[in-house]
Amino acid sequence: MISDDRSPPPNPERYVLVVEDEPIVRMAALQAVAEAGFTPVEARNAAEAVQILEARTDIRIVFTDIDMPGGLSGAQLAVAIRDRWPPIEIILTSGNLRPAAELLPARSIFLAKPYSDAKLARTLWSFVGDGQPN
Repeated sequence: MISDDRSPPPNPERYVLVVEDEPIVRMAALQAVAEAGFTPVEARNAAEAVQILEARTDIRIVFTDIDMPGGLSGAQLAVAIRDRWPPIEIILTSGNLRPAAELLPARSIFLAKPYSDAKLARTLWSFVGDGQPN
């Protein structure tokens, strides 16, 4: 993401970690997050996401695919986030799985793929509660 001198400084309440193993889907999600007015941070898998969360204290929302290869699924990542970083909000997505609401971690939301950019934006803004653009 390129910024110029006219851009306001990033809002720490608006950093979103996007966790997606499919490069094209990840790029689209990163762009949708940015267009919604948030600052996206990229992770290719759940293990990389954990490393980022351990190193950064400014991530407020994690948007993760559920079904990812590499030993740690997005669902397992969500459980780890709720345990280790309870203030972080979680959005889970999948085109294959639709978990029952009672199986989702507390305060998490599920978006089925394909989701619209507008629906993702509304979901992100629902977590921050104010300042939503029209």
